[in-house]
Amino acid sequence: MFSAFAIGRMQLPYVALAPIVGGNVRVGLEDNIWLERGVKATNGQLVERAVAILESMNVRVLGPEETRQKLGLTAR
Repeated sequence: MFSAFAIGRMQLPYVALAPIVGGNVRVGLEDNIWLERGVKATNGQLVERAVAILESMNVRVLGPEETRQKLGLTAR
């Protein structure tokens, strides 16, 4: 199990590449501050864009509870 990410303008293209090779994705402002050229992003906007990309590829996006179960995490 692994996650793929990219820094800067390649962050969102990597969202599309990761599931093709069996990986998970991670996005956020720590790696990219732009939603598109000249438009600063929020974390929420980056997540929304990533979800839209994945859903357009027929990739099922897990919610928080499903993710915890998949990773074997327990809530504290």
